[in-house]
Amino acid sequence: MTTPAPRPARRATTVADVAREAGVSRQTVSNTLNAPHRVHPDTLARVTAAIDRLGYRPDQSARSLRTGERRTIGYLAPVDDPHDPNPLMAGFLEALVDAAGAEGHHVLLLRPAAGEQHARAAIDAVVAARQVDGLVLADVLPDDPRADHAARLGIPFAAFGRTGPGLPQHWADIDNAAATAEAARHLAERGHRRVAFVGSASPMPWLAARREGFHREAARLGLTLVPPPADGDLRTLLRSPDRPTALATDNDLAALDIYEAARTEGLHVGRDLAVTGFHDTPLARHLRPPLTSLRLPLRPIATALVTRLLAQLRGDPTPAHGLELPAELVVRPSSAHHPPSP
Repeated sequence: MTTPAPRPARRATTVADVAREAGVSRQTVSNTLNAPHRVHPDTLARVTAAIDRLGYRPDQSARSLRTGERRTIGYLAPVDDPHDPNPLMAGFLEALVDAAGAEGHHVLLLRPAAGEQHARAAIDAVVAARQVDGLVLADVLPDDPRADHAARLGIPFAAFGRTGPGLPQHWADIDNAAATAEAARHLAERGHRRVAFVGSASPMPWLAARREGFHREAARLGLTLVPPPADGDLRTLLRSPDRPTALATDNDLAALDIYEAARTEGLHVGRDLAVTGFHDTPLARHLRPPLTSLRLPLRPIATALVTRLLAQLRGDPTPAHGLELPAELVVRPSSAHHPPSP
């Protein structure tokens, strides 16, 4: 019995093969892969179809050696608790991976320990190893040391959160004040005149903006703003004969505390009391009644950050200012309550 001869290995498809199939030059194939904005739409469609028919896969390792590009974005993820993860930032990471992938880039996840020195060391390490083309930072503050360090090193970066004066303005964020102002208008349209804003006393700028946005819009609409109790006991607020008929919050977990306090006081959210949240986490849909909440535009933010980062890498013009994006008010039964007319 003779052993069959091994089949010759199938030759890998090359750029030249694609060029012949599409009837274009190898440079046009290269531009299709690396700079599609330079290719006429009809030619781009023809070359893309040829790539699909032939099953061509670019050799990214060879390309990296030739151009110095890694086609990899480093993401410095905020410190998180794996036993109590932040669903908002998990959703942002998912959106970032998708946005980078749509541009042919991968995301390298970096999670340094808490502390400025650890963040600087993580940035230094990936820059020295030439592992990434640029960085995406999240939970950025105006005086963020990570943004300052990246700018000093000269590595391109984009930020989820506003960078301060003197730093590159390659950021995208939501308009927090406008979001809670929309919640105030939503409650006013349902006839509420006595309202309260329940949230963190944290000085974080996005939380302060949410609080100020609600207060300012409530005042403009002529609503009575009932202050939450100093001790934080929401039951005290709900027991008052002049209690607010609607409460807004700066996060969905705070809304859960309102649900619990209302239940203790014999009140029914959505029937006796209107409540709105912020973030539209999965919790909002599973509460009873489901929670009206402000949904963050995580995919548009991720896309904007990748676009701004890649513009820096390509040497294209970049905006002089950051980008504010609106949140979406998702209305659910928690805010269905209409107070009786006075």
